Amino acid sequence: MKITVYDKYIFKQVFFTTFVSVLLFTVVWIAPEMLLNTIKDVLAGECSVKDGIMILTCQLPLILSKAFPVGLLLGSLFTFDKLSKDSELTIFRAVGMSFKRIVTPVIVLSIFVSGMCFVTIDKLIPHASAKLAIIKDRNPVSQYIYTQKDEAGKPTLAVVVSKYDKKKMKNVLVLKFADYKYTDIHGISTIYVAKQGKFFHNRWELYDITRYRISSEGIFNCIDHVNNMSILHGNLASDIYTIMSYSTKKEREISNGNLRKYVKLLKTVKNDEETYNLMLNKYLQRFFHPFMCILLAVMGCLLGFSRPREQRMIGFGIAIASIFVYYITLPFFDLLAEKMVLPPLITAAVPPLAFLGCIIIFYKTKDL
Repeated sequence: MKITVYDKYIFKQVFFTTFVSVLLFTVVWIAPEMLLNTIKDVLAGECSVKDGIMILTCQLPLILSKAFPVGLLLGSLFTFDKLSKDSELTIFRAVGMSFKRIVTPVIVLSIFVSGMCFVTIDKLIPHASAKLAIIKDRNPVSQYIYTQKDEAGKPTLAVVVSKYDKKKMKNVLVLKFADYKYTDIHGISTIYVAKQGKFFHNRWELYDITRYRISSEGIFNCIDHVNNMSILHGNLASDIYTIMSYSTKKEREISNGNLRKYVKLLKTVKNDEETYNLMLNKYLQRFFHPFMCILLAVMGCLLGFSRPREQRMIGFGIAIASIFVYYITLPFFDLLAEKMVLPPLITAAVPPLAFLGCIIIFYKTKDL
């Protein structure tokens, strides 16, 4: 398709209004709480002015990932609403331009912005989150529990790590299950309480261990000391350590490649179905969310099309409501995926498919 003066004109108009909308959205998002809390921390001496600026800077990628779709929706809406008021759209239609041809520059712009949104989620947000953790001196230390089961689903081994930092672990509890089962729980034959632990590429090594042997009646019949022992050998040791490392991170702190690896490991180990479904849903959302940039841009064009005496506030009201509904329902679909109510592919695809349906309805009902 040949680039015409019209394409340059529309592209420039939508680009400018989108830029302003993204900027306003970012300022509104930062101003109420984030900026106030950062100023309080600086005044209280909890961080320097330089660190305060870095904290706000590191928050920008996360805000921009949400601002890009909103900016395109409002940018295209404001532009086409102005074109409608000035009767320019009427002129474009009078010379034989179809709706598809009119919105082509907007779609091209939305594709570029969609790519920027994808890169922001994949690269910038994880990098900024890592920087933010260093500035705030946040060293994620959390409890992790791994349960090993046989083919019948019976637990054979449970490992509870109270604290860990990189490859070092502290206060590791290992439960070996017995073959017998009580009325409501499986029996335990041995309990190991290790003060220290370390991860190697093919095993977990535990040190300074107190061993408790338990009889079939549930009574300790022997308590002794073990210098060291190894658990979780081979690839399983590496896989569980990787899962444990990612379990302390938020989804936004993980890049697409690492998140895909994390999801595959969760599926292979089959230790936590809820976490697997939630992370798979989050991973799929990273591809559907940039696609929303294109959908919202087209929706903004449709809402901006109006007759000379048509009430224009309706379009703006629908746009604001659409943004609110989209972001407010994302946690709900996350919950549906986590609790295995719906498959992750469906929970991730429903919002963009719903907006696609709205676009089709607007296209069919509006007099374009």
